[in-house]
Amino acid sequence: MEHITLLIGIVIVTALVFDFTNGFHDTANAMATTISTGALAPRAAVAMSAVLNLLGAFLSIEVAKTISSGIIDEGSGIQPEVIFAGLVGAIIWNLLTWLAGLPSSSSHALMGGLLGATVAAVGTGAVNGDVVVMKVLIPALAAPLVAGIASVCATRLTYRVGRHADQERTAKGYRAGQITSAALVSLAHGTNDAQKTMGVITLALVTGGALAPDSDPPVWVIASAGLAIALGTYLGGWRIIRTMGKGITDIQPPQGFAAQTSAAATILASSHIGFSLSTTHVCSGAVMGSGLGRKGGVVRWGTAGRMFIGWGLTLPAAGGIAAASALLAEQGDWGVTTVAVLAVALCGAIWLRSRRAPVDHTNVNEVEPATPEAAGIPGPAAEPTPEPGLEPAPEPGREPEPAGVVTTAIQAVSPPPPPAGVGLASTEETPTADNTAGRPASASSLS
Repeated sequence: MEHITLLIGIVIVTALVFDFTNGFHDTANAMATTISTGALAPRAAVAMSAVLNLLGAFLSIEVAKTISSGIIDEGSGIQPEVIFAGLVGAIIWNLLTWLAGLPSSSSHALMGGLLGATVAAVGTGAVNGDVVVMKVLIPALAAPLVAGIASVCATRLTYRVGRHADQERTAKGYRAGQITSAALVSLAHGTNDAQKTMGVITLALVTGGALAPDSDPPVWVIASAGLAIALGTYLGGWRIIRTMGKGITDIQPPQGFAAQTSAAATILASSHIGFSLSTTHVCSGAVMGSGLGRKGGVVRWGTAGRMFIGWGLTLPAAGGIAAASALLAEQGDWGVTTVAVLAVALCGAIWLRSRRAPVDHTNVNEVEPATPEAAGIPGPAAEPTPEPGLEPAPEPGREPEPAGVVTTAIQAVSPPPPPAGVGLASTEETPTADNTAGRPASASSLS
């Protein structure tokens, strides 16, 4: 029993670490557009989001029930070390995508980690496939489409309603609306994502015999999960904020307001139903929709394509890491210790790598220059390189190009020019149309 108690404690700490990474990984969902348009200063934005994430954690437990007793069968013999391995897979994938500035789904990283570890340790029989399909996979496909379509319509309506209004006055109003809608997204994020960690901790307590099956999360679990995600949110995932705010499309205040309102409505509705959707997918879809909804707006499909690839890889990648961790952790105490040491070492290496090009609140709105080829746009054709010695004459006002090889060689063997005024007219004919044909070119004509 002491071993189980210690192991459950390790799982709880690891779950809170994941909740922390979830917080700074998903800060961009609520605050990227608000920061990019200047509606709020970066530090003030993440502070407001952190407080509202904490409050949102206490509003519902429906998603927590989906995690604790929905996708995994509690009576299948799953052990706490399997849950620990699933959390390790989710944490490592979260950090890798954060390093790349990629807005991937923390929710799907957690789902993939739990599913991969469970299948590796117990088998597919412990997975409730119908719940995974209905409450994870279908929402993953539908949520960004629903939020994107809603954002397109809201953006077009917003610009149509305000097309004759004074731009300065409406800009202030839209900024106030952005702050309000960002607050709503943060609250919705707390009601959805914080509950996932609550569900994992509750599942660990049930598998360890500390709680009865189908129990609701205890109050201390709700409070600790809310505090962990709030702390991570306050630190800010600046790399992903930069991608969401500047990398997908250029956002104006009306677009930011429309995108965040659409995302908040989608997230709150799904939390009420109990769908464990990805807030990242929802908010990214809403941002892309706002770019398509504004006349003249542009969506950078190169960045969007990277995001789609990351979304597709999240479940299998996190699941693969978790499966390998589960096989090792099941070997006993030394296996659990080895997984923990390797995870800490890898997380530390990722953090050290991120320090080479840090992104924080001081440079989050700076856009790194990207080549046209990286964005999927053909670059300008390269100018042909002239043959040595046949370079064109420099334009007036420009510095002359260095002499070619042929010019240099001819100048080296040519006789020196005669002194000024000594028989120049008599020694050199003026070329005409009749006598130029067949004459060798002078040195100046080759340079």
